[in-house]
Amino acid sequence: MAAAAETVNGDVMHHDVAIIGTGFAGLGAAIRLKRRGEDDFLVFDREAGVGGTWRVNHYPGCACDVQSHLYSFSFEPNPDWTRMFAPQQEILDYLRHCAGKYALAPHLRLSTEITRMRWDEQKGLWLFEDDRGQRYSARVVIAGMGGLSRPHYPDIPGLERFTGHMFHSQQWDHDYELSGKRVAVVGTGASAIQFIPQIQPRVARLDVFQRTPQWILPRPDGPIPEARRRRFRRFPLLRWLERKRIYWMLETRVLGFAYKPRLMRLVARLALRHMKRQVHDPSLRRKLTPDYTIGCKRVLMSNDFYPALTRPNVELITDGIERITPRGIVTHAGQEREVDAIIFATGFHATDPVPAGMIEGRRGDDLATLWRDGPQAYKGTTVAGFPNLFIMTGPNTGLGHSSMVYMIESQLDYVMDALDYMRREDIPALDVDPGAQLRYNERLHRRLGGTVWNSGGCSSWYLHPVTGRNPVIWPGFTWQFRRMTRHFDPAAYRLAGPAAGQSVTATADAAGSAA
Repeated sequence: MAAAAETVNGDVMHHDVAIIGTGFAGLGAAIRLKRRGEDDFLVFDREAGVGGTWRVNHYPGCACDVQSHLYSFSFEPNPDWTRMFAPQQEILDYLRHCAGKYALAPHLRLSTEITRMRWDEQKGLWLFEDDRGQRYSARVVIAGMGGLSRPHYPDIPGLERFTGHMFHSQQWDHDYELSGKRVAVVGTGASAIQFIPQIQPRVARLDVFQRTPQWILPRPDGPIPEARRRRFRRFPLLRWLERKRIYWMLETRVLGFAYKPRLMRLVARLALRHMKRQVHDPSLRRKLTPDYTIGCKRVLMSNDFYPALTRPNVELITDGIERITPRGIVTHAGQEREVDAIIFATGFHATDPVPAGMIEGRRGDDLATLWRDGPQAYKGTTVAGFPNLFIMTGPNTGLGHSSMVYMIESQLDYVMDALDYMRREDIPALDVDPGAQLRYNERLHRRLGGTVWNSGGCSSWYLHPVTGRNPVIWPGFTWQFRRMTRHFDPAAYRLAGPAAGQSVTATADAAGSAA
């Protein structure tokens, strides 16, 4: 069935639900609506195809760092993963499969970037427009843009003067031939440790600029034999048990991250042993050894990053970057390293994920301005002053130990239950109570205080650069988040639109009394 649509006020296309993004969050929301028999929704994405981060990140060696059988929808298991940790193309193919199987094509508006959204209090609708000027309205918006969707370029003097080739790892230029070139990589995080071993054999010289060393563990990766995949296809129970095994194995990591940081010393020993086995040069080992608690930054996994750094054409540079010249990079030690290309592996805008001026709520509040001291939401999903807006992978839903797909499905339970409640009680618009949001975040940040992410002695992208608060990580077990989001809690909400300010439960009680 094609997506239902109608024209309102001439050129405004109206749908009941608008979904932004076609990664796991956006497609998951669309599939959940489809499975409920709902068709009045559109899914927008600025890219030309579905896949979200797994479409736009396609650098050499790109792969997931969560085991394949857990990094997938619970309702759409895949028995045919070929590796323990799926490569980018396989995950993208999986998401394309999901979009096709659940007949989402009529709902997709690809190559369509939503540039501005505004809540209309009188109409009780979200009004928004795309980059071509087409206007839309929707009662509900599910924002699945993702917290790691906007690449971050460092503020380095002279960046614009460089005359060589330059790109971010998320925007990998496959047309640029790296073979025989002098290449600089800025950053040694999760993306860099995957692509550096891939490009090292091809380049003439590779300068790796490291600001902070990373804790790196062995990656228990490998092919999944065809015989095992055949068993998974034939016996779904085996596939389900494998998913459960991985889930509970990863959940044990939370004990060290969030409850007993001293346990991380054992993990640190494993990481140091891994480094010692692969890096024999004591001077290089000193440069690569972190001075903060393991887990404070994202713990990485790789079997080939350390060996790549030991090759004759690679140099690890820890002096820091002073400026960029037309021909290369000058370190704080005053040395200029001439290069042909610079690749930035410098992460994303994780602590300020929404561009300024994009989302405007009640009273004209801009979400980016409201979040200037760090994003916060109620249960990582709703924000006071922004009715009927559900944010997927929102503030403090990030993980340092397990699968974000599990968190996304937990949020979708909450969103779908909210939509059911609104329909059942005939409530057009809900806005989370500011007091409920404040109390929730106070409790959450108290829990974060003693975790390794907040007290591990490092400066990480988990922490807001101004306030030092952690707006990224969920400070506990994922099953705790799922239990918290299993059911919508109307007592934490107020009516929006013409009935703005009234308590949802009080209104429902009054309606019941009148009946």
